Amino acid sequence: MDALTRAEAARKLLDAYESGKPIAPLTTTYDDLSLEDAYAIQLLQIHELTSAGRVVKGHKVGLTSAAMQRLLGVNEPDYGHLLDDFFYLEHAPIPLNRFVQPRIEPEVAFVLKRPLRGPGVTVHEAIAAVDFVLPALEIVDSRIEDWRIGLFDTIADNASSGAVVLGSNPTPLDTVDLRLAGAVMTRNGSVVGTGAGGAVLGSPITSLVWLANTVGARGVTLDAGHVILPGSVCAMVPIVAGDTFAATFAGLGTVTARFARS
Repeated sequence: MDALTRAEAARKLLDAYESGKPIAPLTTTYDDLSLEDAYAIQLLQIHELTSAGRVVKGHKVGLTSAAMQRLLGVNEPDYGHLLDDFFYLEHAPIPLNRFVQPRIEPEVAFVLKRPLRGPGVTVHEAIAAVDFVLPALEIVDSRIEDWRIGLFDTIADNASSGAVVLGSNPTPLDTVDLRLAGAVMTRNGSVVGTGAGGAVLGSPITSLVWLANTVGARGVTLDAGHVILPGSVCAMVPIVAGDTFAATFAGLGTVTARFARS
C-alpha cells in the first residue's frame, strides 16, 4: 500500500468519527492491507488529531483474551492511543452521540510514575514503573460497519478505542495480585460479566511489558503519568442510552459509568 492509499484510508476513518457513519471493512476495500499499513494508518490519524491540539494521555492493549485471538486468527495483541478527550469522570453522564457503535468492558488501569521504553523491558522494570492501579471501564467503539473487523481493521481504527472512565481509588501494585483479582460488571444493577486479571495474557503485567516493548520498537516511549489499559477481563457488552455500568474489582474497588438518556 502506498502513502496516498494509506492517507485515503486514514481519512475515511477520521470522517467516520466526525459523521458517526461507519465504513466498510478496510480489509475488503484494500486487498493489499498489511500489518505495517494498519499501524501507519492509525498513526496518520493520531498525528492529525494531535496537530489539531489533542494530546496522547496513554495507550490501550486489545485482543488480549485467547477467545478474541482465536476469533481473529492471531497470536498476539494490538494497541491503540488514548487521547485527552477520551477520559470521562465517574457518574457524570456520557453522551452516546460521540460514539458510533459503543460497547463497554472492565479493565485494570495502570498509571505510570516513570517512563518505559522498550525493546528489552522486563517484568520487574514494568512493575517498578507503575505508580498505582485503578479500576476502569473502557468504552470500545468501531468505525467499521457492524463490528465486522479483522486484525488490520481494528489496528487501523486505533484498536477500536472510544473512551475510558477511571475509578478514583488508587491502589499500590504491591497490595494486590492482579492475576487473581476477580471482577464483576453490572448493567443497571444486573450482572453482565465476570472475570479475573488472569484473563489478560495470564496477567495484566504481561500486557504492560508487551506494550512497552512493542511500541518501543517503533520509537515510542510510555511516558510518566500515562494511563495504560492492558485489556478486558471479560467480554464487551453493548451500551444503550440511559445505561449505568459498574465494575467491582477485588482489592481495587468500584468504577461507575453513566450514559446520558438522550
